[in-house]
Amino acid sequence: MKHTFVPLAVIMLLIQSHFSYAQSRSAGSSKYVIMGYIGSKNWTKEDILATKMTHIIYAFANLTENGVLAPASVKDSTNLVILNTTKAENKALKILISVGGWGGCKYFSDASLTAASRAKFIISALAFIDKFQLDGIDIDWEYPAQTGAGNIYRPEDKQNFTLLMKEFRQALDRQAGANHHQNYLLTAAMGVDSAYMKNTAVGEVHQYLDYINLMTYDIYNGNDKVTGHQSNLYQSKYGHQARVSAADAIENFIKAGVPANKIVMGLPFYGRGWTMVNDEDRGLYQPSAGHHFSLSYDSLENAYINKNGFDRFWDKKAKVPYLWNSKTHTFITYADERSFKYKARYAKEHNLAGVMFWEYTLDLKKQSLFNPLYHFIND
Repeated sequence: MKHTFVPLAVIMLLIQSHFSYAQSRSAGSSKYVIMGYIGSKNWTKEDILATKMTHIIYAFANLTENGVLAPASVKDSTNLVILNTTKAENKALKILISVGGWGGCKYFSDASLTAASRAKFIISALAFIDKFQLDGIDIDWEYPAQTGAGNIYRPEDKQNFTLLMKEFRQALDRQAGANHHQNYLLTAAMGVDSAYMKNTAVGEVHQYLDYINLMTYDIYNGNDKVTGHQSNLYQSKYGHQARVSAADAIENFIKAGVPANKIVMGLPFYGRGWTMVNDEDRGLYQPSAGHHFSLSYDSLENAYINKNGFDRFWDKKAKVPYLWNSKTHTFITYADERSFKYKARYAKEHNLAGVMFWEYTLDLKKQSLFNPLYHFIND
């Protein structure tokens, strides 16, 4: 067997890097995270409550047809610089870039297909992180081995997603050592339905991730012609329960082998509605012959919750509110302060890493969701 001499200084650097990485993960698991995704529009630095967040995830960078990561616009570059300045208020704050999202995953399958294409993607991401002095990257592939919003997809996506995360982890650790950075974070936003579980090896891929941001929202969404709760904590007593609840999804990930302290529960700062809905059960789990729409919590609070013919109801078993307009036959599913209290309690009782939300600017006027959520998770 051939023996290779490794200088002591290199060994010490590798040990120090590994220790710092493990130490940061251990410390992170002992506190609850509040991760907020933030988009490119309608905010200023003054809007960001940096002292109340642990992670800000900027959405999105663009994965190009050539398989490299790039800012989607000049505004994105400016916004990333602005977000970094908020660390002056909270030195522990981590800023990550997210890549993908609904409508932004067309080339993920291509970029993950071979060792060479994965290396190209990863090298461009490392350069992006360096350029904007970020703390890591969030991979929001919607979805491996599924068409999503008209994406390129292949059966091999399942194994290639795992390989991509493994190689990202290795490259980020190397860069952390080279840059004397405590560690660069790697997170992934993940779906919760049975198709996602079938097409993603969550029990294997988690070992390369710091956190899994579970999208425990959009359980019922714009593709549905039947109404339903989009973010119910538990199953409702109404309707035919063919979809998971948030609690079901979390339990499924844990059963698949994902440690609870890597799971971050997702919360929506927006609602979804349907028109021309059947009157039964105040429109809950009823067919819709009309159209679907979505709206921010700011809009809900301003013009819908117990206003303009919309009455608020509470699903006691599911632990979420909903709105029903009996005159216009319009149903709206959403989340509010009361539902967040139950979800924060669940996260703490089940030793989850914490919570994340989509998306910061949808609750900007009064921050009626964010401020209570901060207190619920930290009480």
